[in-house]
Amino acid sequence: MFDSLNISASALTAGRLRMDVSSSNIANASTTRGKFVNGVWEPYRRKMVVMEPREKSFNQVLQGELQKQTGSNPAMQGVRVTGIIEDQTPFKTVYDPTNPDANADGYVMMPNVDLSKEMVDMLAASRSYEANVTAFNSGKSMMLKALEIGR
Repeated sequence: MFDSLNISASALTAGRLRMDVSSSNIANASTTRGKFVNGVWEPYRRKMVVMEPREKSFNQVLQGELQKQTGSNPAMQGVRVTGIIEDQTPFKTVYDPTNPDANADGYVMMPNVDLSKEMVDMLAASRSYEANVTAFNSGKSMMLKALEIGR
């Protein structure tokens, strides 16, 4: 009965994390000192959220197969975040000899964050979040109506 709410809740959690990571990428779009690697500062690297469908346990698979035999269809299990990875695209170089992080030739390594791509990702995550809120509320209202019928 609560499968639809659990599925929407898992998607809401993943969507919020996607928006948080996009916000972090936008906030660090000009951070030239993101990580200290081998004695040298490296610019901030764009981060991405990796998601996958939730794996079913053996018991859930067994129950699903038994339900198939009785004619009902087992629900999907939702989504889970498997990790946050760094984008390995090369850093941008900008000529700015006055910057304290400039190399001997006057070039500064800038983060590999593309603001337009981040805004598109943020918009997609926001729309996905809104759709899952709507699905959650619809499922909740259907359950309440079913309880009212039972009175």
